[in-house]
Amino acid sequence: MSLKSERRGIHVDQSELLCKKGCGYYGNPAWQGFCSKCWREEYHRARQKQIQEDWELAERLQREEEEAFASSQSSQGAPSLTFSKFEEKKTNEKTRKVTTVKKFFSASSRVGSKKEIQEAKAPSPSINRQTSIETDRVSKEFIEFLKTFHKTGQEIYKQTKMFLEGMHYKRDLSIEEQSECTQDFYQNVAERMQTRGKVPPERVEKIMDQIEKYIMTRLYKHVFCPETTDDEKKDLAIQKRIRALHWVTPQMLCVPVNEEIPEVSDMVVKAITDIIEMDSKRVPRDKLACITRCSKHIFNAIKVTKREPASADDFLPTLIYIVLKGNPPRLQSNIQYITRFCNPSRLMTGEDGYYFTNLCCAVAFIEKLDAQSLNLSQEDFDRYMSGQTSPRKQEPEGWSPDACLGVKQMYKNLDLLSQLNERQERIMNEAKKLEKDLIDWTDGIAKEVQDIVEKYPLEIKPQSQPLAAIDSENVENDKLPPPLQPQVYAG
Repeated sequence: MSLKSERRGIHVDQSELLCKKGCGYYGNPAWQGFCSKCWREEYHRARQKQIQEDWELAERLQREEEEAFASSQSSQGAPSLTFSKFEEKKTNEKTRKVTTVKKFFSASSRVGSKKEIQEAKAPSPSINRQTSIETDRVSKEFIEFLKTFHKTGQEIYKQTKMFLEGMHYKRDLSIEEQSECTQDFYQNVAERMQTRGKVPPERVEKIMDQIEKYIMTRLYKHVFCPETTDDEKKDLAIQKRIRALHWVTPQMLCVPVNEEIPEVSDMVVKAITDIIEMDSKRVPRDKLACITRCSKHIFNAIKVTKREPASADDFLPTLIYIVLKGNPPRLQSNIQYITRFCNPSRLMTGEDGYYFTNLCCAVAFIEKLDAQSLNLSQEDFDRYMSGQTSPRKQEPEGWSPDACLGVKQMYKNLDLLSQLNERQERIMNEAKKLEKDLIDWTDGIAKEVQDIVEKYPLEIKPQSQPLAAIDSENVENDKLPPPLQPQVYAG
């Protein structure tokens, strides 16, 4: 094994993250490089084209059938070669269509009885109770949130309930069609609030977040990794792929992160924890929040290591390394779920969209990773992938292969102590600066108070007269008649 002397890092031009149609929004590999808006336009255009082709095919078959029937009538019952060819062609066409439709709507390609599938998919009673409790909590929060919008909130709640009732009867549709219905609902509600309700854009965004949380909490178990898709197969494939790449080191990816620094090591652990935690969330926005937190930990780790702000070229290799090290569960299912059911405005713009696009690029890179990507020879790459050997850790420059391990460890510890000493000095300097700022702030406040007291002195005036009893001025108390006594009358 030998790493090439001229290392080339993983570089992705920022323009490659944008929609390939040039609209300025972030694209997505799941949408063939388009953003959500342009993908929907392309999808509808392709759909209309397919419908038009189907109509043309039906009309052509109808004409051929009429011509064949006329030909058979003119021959007075004689067998017609044209008609038999037509019948054969028509039968083949029908068989092909039926087979395609059956394949498209088949429940699953896995072998197993219906009972086994139900047993495998059936959640435990404790999970059902937890789901019910969470659903009730989210419903109450949604209703309380909409109460602040009065009439508009009532209209939104009515539309949302109608949408959920409609989705209940659409569970037999493909996941792409269910996703299309959800995206149409998002778009219609947002447009209605802006045009009819005159709701400001920032409030529309907050309302849409709550709507997404409410409906996706209820739909999650039906639309996340459904049996009619190959999401589970992709999950197993990427998980197996990441396990096979366990030997990849940060040096091979040119990752600018030094995990020997305690602070950086903590950030790497937090980033891995966040990307793994994504699978436990049910709402697409919450899954995106996990990706965003993970990405921010990565940027901070790079900043501490390099002692300067991180760049986009540093971020992507580090994100790839975090994914390889964490091997998040059901990675492809989570990406597909976010792509299908997240509010599209979040994926098209903002930091959430940027980080999610980078995660999709990282997964695509891992799937296509080869020897050239890691600056390795094909022979070494094949040996590492097969498990025959593992790459040796690179020794610091200046060490000979025969150097004593104890001496190496001693110098390594000395270097670590030096880093800790520098970190302690930075902390002490910051503490002294903070102490000085507090003293200056205290002195400034005291001076301002003194100036105000001098400008507006407080004068305490003595009481005009001493306090007295309520009846002190009534000098004729002794002349008052005696109190009335109760009298008893015999009736």
